[in-house]
Amino acid sequence: MAWLGFTLPSVIALVLFAFLLQGFDISSTGWIHGLKIVAVAIVAQAILGMGQKLTPDRYRATIAIFTAAATLVWPTAFTPILFIVIAGMIGMIYFRKMTGINTVDLSVPVSRKLAIICLATFFGILVLLPLLTPFDRSGWLLFFDSFYRSGSLVFGGGHVVLPLLEREFVPAGLMNKSDFLAGYGAAQAVPGPLFTFASYLGVMMSGVPGALVATIAIFLPAFLLTVGALPFWNSLCKSSKIQGALIGINAAVVGILLASLYDPLWTTAILTPVDFALVCMLFLMLVFWKVPPWIVVAAGAAGGTIMNLL
Repeated sequence: MAWLGFTLPSVIALVLFAFLLQGFDISSTGWIHGLKIVAVAIVAQAILGMGQKLTPDRYRATIAIFTAAATLVWPTAFTPILFIVIAGMIGMIYFRKMTGINTVDLSVPVSRKLAIICLATFFGILVLLPLLTPFDRSGWLLFFDSFYRSGSLVFGGGHVVLPLLEREFVPAGLMNKSDFLAGYGAAQAVPGPLFTFASYLGVMMSGVPGALVATIAIFLPAFLLTVGALPFWNSLCKSSKIQGALIGINAAVVGILLASLYDPLWTTAILTPVDFALVCMLFLMLVFWKVPPWIVVAAGAAGGTIMNLL
């Protein structure tokens, strides 16, 4: 019930926006272009905040920059996964002596048996779905797998879902960059978690059934991992290797998001000096004036409309 209450308003709003985009020829309007520019400003803000927290030294910054470079040079759906794994292995070895997070022992009403079932289900779906998709002619298994895999690999913040989903659908021709970024910009103006961006993508590709499948698929890994990890949480938090791996993974995540700031965001949204001026103003509002994101989204849409009229 908590999940429904938290996500349903955002899901409904983004589904309606997707129908609006499909029902009317507004993809080339000024305010849609403004939403793309908003996405640039918001991701830049996220990188700034995450970079200060997750890459505060030259070693983690190096992991982030190498990951960003590799993601741009080798733009496949599996590149982020590969470098997340590599960064985790590096962190397990080199960052395990760093001071870990302070934790309080938790007492949770979840049995270890149920937890193991959830963890086995999580990894089973993650491994088996890619093997089964070639035999599914309907395409729904591949659709589910793309969202499930993206939801499984988001570390450090919801914005990281942007490059993962973009790599899944835009190069394959299932979504164009313009509609993808317009939805991402709209997702900043609605309440709830950023993962509901999947609901918008689902409608754009496969209607209401697509929205349902996409929403369930992208959130399911979090349910399975939360229930699966809780009985072991106290031990996991005290493991220096686990904490070291997460330090490395989070550094790689900053790099993945940095790469997405350039492509697809910058290359699609910032086309003229006026676009650059607008994104600078929106970034100023977000970072220095602490303006609520929904107001920044409205300002970006208004700015795009004005630029289109000039």
